Amino acid sequence: MRYVSSSPGTTAVVLDSPHSGTWYPDDFRPACDLTVLRRAEDTHVEKLYDFAPALGVAWIEAHFPRSYLDANRALSEFDPELLDEPWPHPVEAGSKVRLGKGLVWRLTDEGVPIYDRKLSAAEVSQRIERCWRPYHAAVAQAIDQAHAAHGYVIHINCHSMPSVSASHATEFPGLVHADFVVGDRDGTSAAPALTRWIAEFLRARGYAVDVNHPYKGVELVRRYGDPAHGRHSVQLEINRRLYMDEQSLALLPGHARLKQVLKDLVAGLVGLDPRAC
Repeated sequence: MRYVSSSPGTTAVVLDSPHSGTWYPDDFRPACDLTVLRRAEDTHVEKLYDFAPALGVAWIEAHFPRSYLDANRALSEFDPELLDEPWPHPVEAGSKVRLGKGLVWRLTDEGVPIYDRKLSAAEVSQRIERCWRPYHAAVAQAIDQAHAAHGYVIHINCHSMPSVSASHATEFPGLVHADFVVGDRDGTSAAPALTRWIAEFLRARGYAVDVNHPYKGVELVRRYGDPAHGRHSVQLEINRRLYMDEQSLALLPGHARLKQVLKDLVAGLVGLDPRAC
C-alpha cells in the first residue's frame, strides 16, 4: 500500500484529502480499539470527490490515518511527552497539541489515550519521512504546476466533521456544527471574495454555512495559501450527518445529492478566476 497517491490536473483547481486514510500500518500498534480510531477519519471524503480527475482537477490523498500521523500539522506541532527520549527538533505547544491532536495524536476526539507505550524518536521520524514529506511534496507540486500554467491556483483542502464536536476535537466541545464550514484563516490563505463565493454557492443550495468557525484552516492552507501572489487555499469541512451514519460509518442515500453539489461547486471553481471575484 502506498502512503500517498495523487493524480495530476490540467485546471487551476487542486483538491487534497489528508484525513480520509483507512490503511493502518503495522507499526502503529495503538492501545485503543480500531472502531474508536476510525471515528477520527474523514471517512468517505475521497468518494465524495472521486469526480476530480474527470474535471481535470488535481487530487492528492493520504492513505494513512490521521491518528498515526497528521499531515495537516506543522512538524513543530509535536508533543515530546509521547517519546521515551528527547525530541531533537523544535516544538510548539499550540492548541492542537494541548488537545492531544498534534503531528502524532496522543488522544482521540473523545479524549481516549491512543498509546499505552512511549514512542521512539526513530519511529516518529520514520512516519514523517514516509507520510508527511511525501504528502506535502505532492500538494506543493500540484499547486506549483497549476499556478505556473494559469497564473493562479485555487486549492481546496477537503475535510469532514462530526455533527457535534467531541470533548477533545476542538476548543468548542459540544458545538453543533453547520452543514459546511469554510475556512481561510480569516482571509490570510485565500481572497475573502473567493471564500464568500464558495459560502454563497452552498447557501444557495439550502445548506447552513459558517465561515472560519470553528475551523479556520490549519497547516495545509497556512503553508500553501498566499492570495497576494495568486495562491488561494481554502479548507472545506462537510458535516458527516449529510452523507454517512456516524456510528456505523455507512454511506447514507443523501451522499449522492451531496456529491453532485460538490461536483457542481468544483466545476464552478474551474471556471472561476479569483482575480475577477
